[in-house]
Amino acid sequence: MSSFGERLKSVPASAWTVGILMSVILVLTLLLGPMRFDREMREWPTMAKIGMLSLVSVFLIVYSGLVGFIYSDSKRRRMRHVLWAWLALVPYFIGVILYFILRDPLPTPCPNCRTDVPHNFAFCPGCGASIHPVCSQCGKALQREYLNCPHCGLRVAPPSAV
Repeated sequence: MSSFGERLKSVPASAWTVGILMSVILVLTLLLGPMRFDREMREWPTMAKIGMLSLVSVFLIVYSGLVGFIYSDSKRRRMRHVLWAWLALVPYFIGVILYFILRDPLPTPCPNCRTDVPHNFAFCPGCGASIHPVCSQCGKALQREYLNCPHCGLRVAPPSAV
């Protein structure tokens, strides 16, 4: 599994740029609008104003980075990356939570030609090499730890022999 720094590097630079631009625009809007003309906000202590502007800025930048991460991670997992990026924008983090619950496993590299193969493929689409063991009776993919085929019930070789 990759480290946090490697995952952070996978976020597109455009996501960080959008987050920074959104935070600058929002901070300027607040400074030139409510914080200047609203009577209650003018009376806030300076540190409270700075704290609120900082929190809003950090939230927008981190949220934009999270949407960028979902975009690049779902693209790497061969999922519908544009759809998931849009769903990540659904309020209350519903799209983000759904993504992390429903995302597909990472593709595994083919041992023969190093092509990324989706987790449910039994053979490499590039070279035809076997990725997972296959049931000799029904031809469906098996996981290495299976003792019986979950599709037809045939007894398969023990895990050490596969």
